[in-house]
Amino acid sequence: QVQLVESGGGLVQAGGSLRLSCAASGRTFSSYGMAWFRQTPGREREFVTGISRTGFGTRYGDSVKGRFTISRDNARNTVYLEMNRLISEDTAVYYCAADPGGIASVDPARYEYWGQGTPVTVSS
Repeated sequence: QVQLVESGGGLVQAGGSLRLSCAASGRTFSSYGMAWFRQTPGREREFVTGISRTGFGTRYGDSVKGRFTISRDNARNTVYLEMNRLISEDTAVYYCAADPGGIASVDPARYEYWGQGTPVTVSS
């Protein structure tokens, strides 16, 4: 069992930055691929970025490439999302998720554990 708790969301002006954190419980954090998804009302959950269990492999959605950076600290059981040059289209609830396959798939169905989400609002 893995419990995920996101933090760091809030209101930011366009062009600004935010750093999200996702703290995981359990001893097996380092065996999971981790990812961030986001969702707005009426839309499907969107893959933002993912990182492999070792941290050496990362992938990004096209809309965030060059602006967002994912990282993880397996010693602290935490994954981070650094968001820069934010735009209004980044407004969403951001969810952290754990992939038992270890590779951080873009398919949300592959994820076994999800956090409750943290809202991000970008004002223009």
